Amino acid sequence: MKKVTNRHSISRTLLLAVVLLFSIFNSAYAQEGEEDSSQTEVPADAEEDSEGGSDVQGDVAAGKDLFNSNCAACHKLYKRSTGPALHGVTDKYDKQWLYNWIHNSQAMVQAGDPDAVAIFEEFNKVPMPPYPQFSEEDIDNILAYVEQPKPEPKAPASAEAGGVDKASQGGGGVSTEVILGVLSFVLLLLVVILFLVNKTLTRFAKASGVEVHKREKEKRTPIWKAFVQNQFLVIVVSIVFLLGAAYFAYGYLMQVGVDQGYEPVQPIHYSHRIHAGDNGIDCKYCHSSARVSKHSGIPSLNVCMNCHKSISEVAPETATEEYSKEFYDAEIAKLYDAVGWDVETQSYTGEEKPVKWVRIHNLPDFAYFNHSQHVSVAGIACQNCHGPVEEMEVMRQYAPLTMGWCIECHRETNVKMEGNKYYEKIHEQLSKKYGVEQLTAAQMGALECGKCHY
Repeated sequence: MKKVTNRHSISRTLLLAVVLLFSIFNSAYAQEGEEDSSQTEVPADAEEDSEGGSDVQGDVAAGKDLFNSNCAACHKLYKRSTGPALHGVTDKYDKQWLYNWIHNSQAMVQAGDPDAVAIFEEFNKVPMPPYPQFSEEDIDNILAYVEQPKPEPKAPASAEAGGVDKASQGGGGVSTEVILGVLSFVLLLLVVILFLVNKTLTRFAKASGVEVHKREKEKRTPIWKAFVQNQFLVIVVSIVFLLGAAYFAYGYLMQVGVDQGYEPVQPIHYSHRIHAGDNGIDCKYCHSSARVSKHSGIPSLNVCMNCHKSISEVAPETATEEYSKEFYDAEIAKLYDAVGWDVETQSYTGEEKPVKWVRIHNLPDFAYFNHSQHVSVAGIACQNCHGPVEEMEVMRQYAPLTMGWCIECHRETNVKMEGNKYYEKIHEQLSKKYGVEQLTAAQMGALECGKCHY
């Protein structure tokens, strides 16, 4: 009787079908994602300012430039700030009155103009700077800009419209789901046919007296038994294992107290990317004590309010995919709630709430570090230790702040002598001793234990 071997073709066929079906689904969804991303592009002209809808004659673009450079610090178009909202001002006051008010508002208040006195009293008697350099044409341009209609919020694309677009982008109006369904059915049909063919051939072989023989696995010694029986291999593996365990244990223990990459969530979201990066605010404007003190200090909320009394919302272009404009505006509202600032009356209510900031950088108590010595005397930039702060959305610990890291910096950093009388004499003496023109911090005693541990 002739013997044949069954190669398990049905299992291989099933595996091949599943792999093929998965690849088709994956490519289809990838293509669909690309189509969706291409559909979300916003036309460039969709964000342009509207220049219609106002009866005031003037150059809107020129008025916008004048407003942003002279008026935006105290006024907003559709919202009260240090001064009143300006949209609709031409309906409330005569144009000649507006000319006189902008040219010299305090003169009108002192003359007893009732409207001028009422505005002065309502807004906490904050005087408006005079602008005698503005011509009537300039003022007309500003008024034309402030009277622009408030832009409507962009409505998100409806699900139905998105569905029509996706269907129209399929092959000849046929949706991707239909194509995948047809392919799935065809693959399933092929699997069934192959299964029936394999079963029919097996029956035919039995009817013809052909014995179907299944291959038997050869009996082999289990790998773990072979490993145990080889004593040399056991010793070598044990030594490698012990050395590896000691290496990783030492590395783990050396990380105790090292918080590099620590990025806690703060009670009020503060974006260094916006403040230090986009707006170019100097680090020492907020952390002013870094110049004269051991500690850099946490700025008080009054420092924040120096700007945010007039900035209650961010510009739309500030938003990112992760953080929307609404998110940033809500964080500014948290600041107002903490300091007790009433946006409507532009005054403090006296109801303050503490902000529990989470400390990020923290050295051990036995390590001495003085910010003023590094910032004012050595002239070290903040980024040397804190990394590219101007690019960080959320502040994190950039450097390991370990003893080895500090020592390496002292060995490589040359002392800046330009305008530095403090080190002039000792630098001259030590440079002759070491035979160099410029000394490192280490050569000037920065590696002495008592410098940091006392």
